[in-house]
Amino acid sequence: MDGKTTVKYLQNYIKQKDHHPELLKDYFLKLSEEVGELSRAMRKGMKAPNSREIKGTIDEEVWDVIYYAIAIANLYDIDLEEIIKSKEEINRSRYPSSVTFEENR
Repeated sequence: MDGKTTVKYLQNYIKQKDHHPELLKDYFLKLSEEVGELSRAMRKGMKAPNSREIKGTIDEEVWDVIYYAIAIANLYDIDLEEIIKSKEEINRSRYPSSVTFEENR
């Protein structure tokens, strides 16, 4: 990876690879399972020693949570890049910060 992976790319990639609207509940159950696995990895402090040895680590489980969240967004035809912008506007008014969300990054 070149460090320029976009949310839009991830959505398209996951949609091509894994898009089964009839399995919506299964995607949610899988997301819940992955959150539990992330919790366990965090509790045990299981950080990957490098990018090749990630099995069962926080690193792996964070990706699994992101993957299933994106898969669910795809099933609802949610454009995450647009929703991120909208949600950041809401957050900016609720939780002012000196850090600015930059679009098209």
